[in-house]
Formats: sequence, structure tokens, C-alpha cells
Amino acid sequence: MSEQGFRRFRRRSAPADAVPFAAGEGGSQPSAAPLAATAAAAPAQLPATLPEPWDRIRQVPFDAAAQAQARLPLVSRFRADPAAKSFDLLRTRLLHTLKARGWKRVAVTAPAAGCGTTFTAVNLALSLARVPDSRTVLMDMNFRRPGAAQALGMTAPGELAGFLSGSVPLEDQLLRPLPSLAVGLNSATDQDAAEILHGRSCAGVLEDMMLRLGAGTALFDLPPVLEHDDTAAFLPQVDGVVLIADGTSTTAAQLAACEKMLAGHTQMLGVVLNRARKTDGPLN
Repeated sequence: MSEQGFRRFRRRSAPADAVPFAAGEGGSQPSAAPLAATAAAAPAQLPATLPEPWDRIRQVPFDAAAQAQARLPLVSRFRADPAAKSFDLLRTRLLHTLKARGWKRVAVTAPAAGCGTTFTAVNLALSLARVPDSRTVLMDMNFRRPGAAQALGMTAPGELAGFLSGSVPLEDQLLRPLPSLAVGLNSATDQDAAEILHGRSCAGVLEDMMLRLGAGTALFDLPPVLEHDDTAAFLPQVDGVVLIADGTSTTAAQLAACEKMLAGHTQMLGVVLNRARKTDGPLN
């Protein structure tokens, strides 16, 4: 068949909307132009959408019944308990204050060790996490005596210092025991805590964490104010401080010393009295 006859055959047999191949040089190869036009007509394949950073944080089991059996210091399971009601009240007052001032970052600390800082920070975080459509972050910044992991009945994935230096990704350090709660736990003590918290990378990592996670509230469990300079080093990173006082041991002089140290650096949001002594007065 001649080339002219072949072309007449193709015109008669091809569908009306078909794109004919044009013979290339020598009539042996089709030209590339119609192929490009055909390829361009195909729908573009969009890349898959990645989940947002909050959803990429690994979820871990959080068995409240097992924690109660292990006698962990969590009151969230016993909603009728007076302690649980106290934490819910503290949560509500704190949220009102933060919202009114546009704040998000709260340090939880005490004058001395043993006042219940970690106990308060963990239970307050669990209470905040029950607020609908909320996101709460709890960070264990007490490098001297990290205790949030034990209080929650969880295992820390690694040392928090690596995350604060920027060498460990957010998704590898934080865990989510509840859909609305992310925790940054610490697996080891570090006597260079003040230097870690002073570091420029620490401020940058925490700023990036808050922006990426879209958290409404972040609690930072810090060591005692009067025993180390760790908390003083970290004050520029928070909007306010909740001070925990032990009703059986904290003195008025210690509270005054804490207020003096915090003045001019951050805002005192309030003092929480832990282990309050009962009285027989009319206000009991």
C-alpha cells in the first residue's frame, strides 16, 4: 500500500476525535508532538496530603484502670473526688486568665523539692485535655528529677535534651496518651540543666513546637525555684508561673523569696496550696 493510500485508510477508519500520528522523517517513526498533546490531556496526579504534625505524634495506650491499680498519683479517673474537682477549678481559672491575656505557656514550679510540682502539672494537664476541641502539651523540664513519665505510667522515648538541641524530631520525642494531650518526657537526669535551658536552640525548638502543633496551652514542669537556677534560666520562655506550696512545709519566707526572684521576669499566675491542713474553723 502506498503512503497516500495508507493515509486515506486511516482517515476512513479512525474515530472522529482521534489524534492522527504524523509520520516522522523517512515515514518510520511518529512525531512526538501529538504524544505530548495526549499526555497533557491526562489529569494531573496530586501528591498525597501529609497529616498535620499533631496527628503524626505517636499515640500510646493510656489505661486509667491499670494506673489506678498501680497507685499512680492521678486523680482524673475519680471525677467525684475533691482533688479532681480542685484541678478542674484550677483549670478553669487558669484558662480564663490565659485567654484574657492571650497567653499559652505556663511554668509549674515550687520553692523546694517535694511540694508536688509534678503531681500538680500532670493532673492539671489531664484536666485541660478534657476540654472539648483543645490541645494541651506537657513538657517535663525538670532535668534534676524527671518524674512525669513515672506519674503517667509511661516510658520516655529518650532524653529530652536531644529534642531541645534540635537533633531529635518532634515526632520522635513527643507521645500522645490522649487525643488532645501530647507529652514530652525525659528518660535521664542531666546536671547541665541550666545550660540546656539557657541555650538558643531550646527557645527556637519550643517556638517551633508551639507553632506546628497549634496547642492552646503548654505546661512546663520545672525544678524548684530556690534550689537551682534552672527555672530562672527558663523564665523568658513562659508567659506566667503557677507556684506550688506544700501546706506541711512551705514557709511564707520561701514564697516571698520566690516572688522576689520571679518579679520582673514573668507573671505570677497564682499559688496552689498542696496538702492543705484541715482546720476546725467555720471556713473549713
